[in-house]
Amino acid sequence: MADKIKFELVSPAKLLISSPVDMVIVPGTEGDFGALAQHAPMITTVRPGVIDVHDGGKVSNRIFVAGGFAEVNEERITVLAEEALPVADITHDMYSARLQAAKEALADAKTDGTRIAAEQLLAIAQAMQAAAPRH
Repeated sequence: MADKIKFELVSPAKLLISSPVDMVIVPGTEGDFGALAQHAPMITTVRPGVIDVHDGGKVSNRIFVAGGFAEVNEERITVLAEEALPVADITHDMYSARLQAAKEALADAKTDGTRIAAEQLLAIAQAMQAAAPRH
């Protein structure tokens, strides 16, 4: 049996997932990266996108994250996510409302700070739309 890596997904409210898995693919700010057992230690930022959890030779879980941080070492990967939800739970109404709100916030932005915040909301909404299941 191949070595497993412990995957922990933590939101501001609680620990969402804590389980041994074969591999985790994370949307890093500088590109997607995979974490396996015995991975070199690193800390990086996470962009809005989908975490793919691999176990038993297949993708066992897909989770949308709105960004955050990841810490990897030889035994564990911990993702601290601003927001996380299963990809299967994303609906058209959910991302459409976010896209509309983000576009309105961007149009109304009067300062650099509010423009940057609105751009981040738009990036999250667009990533959620891209991650949404196709029916």
